[in-house]
Amino acid sequence: MTRSPLVTAALLAVFAVLSAGTAAADPSKQDWARLRLCESSDSYTAVSADGKHYGAYQFDLPTWASVGGTGLPSQAAPAEQDYRALYLYRMRGWQPWECGDKLGLVPDTDAASRRAPTTADAAYIAVPIWPGKVFLAGDCAAALATWQQRMAAFGYLFGTPGCYDGATRQAVRDLQGANAITVTGQLGRLTWNAAWLGNPPLGHHSR
Repeated sequence: MTRSPLVTAALLAVFAVLSAGTAAADPSKQDWARLRLCESSDSYTAVSADGKHYGAYQFDLPTWASVGGTGLPSQAAPAEQDYRALYLYRMRGWQPWECGDKLGLVPDTDAASRRAPTTADAAYIAVPIWPGKVFLAGDCAAALATWQQRMAAFGYLFGTPGCYDGATRQAVRDLQGANAITVTGQLGRLTWNAAWLGNPPLGHHSR
């Protein structure tokens, strides 16, 4: 696979936290996020400058076809790309991705096992995609409710799901402080991803 563009140190910092995988014997959600960030800046619609590598995992077409993919990877749904990436990992480990070596990702017992995954096996990889909007006080959007639902797992209570209220601002600031993100109260891409991939918010209490 092609070498990806350099990513900023700030982005890497959010995804540097490692933890045990959610699915037994497969790479962690954090490792997959770091790989996507390195390969494509975490864009499922990315196409390389030479037009030969596609999607979040920068598949070339022969590799995509080798794990059952059809059409262009960059036009496939994120869940489909996640599934094919896990399938490729189980066929060949991290070897197909230059970023696997660059990031020092270590294969586990399922690497190159040649065990075809199920759709459920790959579901844990997904992180809801940042909707491309920086949320500010007073904003209301369905996507914001998704972020609030995740933060509710840390004990936060929100008065109006989907609307940026005082509780949302506190949750944003707590999460930013825990992840070396400039504490602005603005819910942008780094803060969105940190809810799933970063350190728990400062002072949180899981339910």
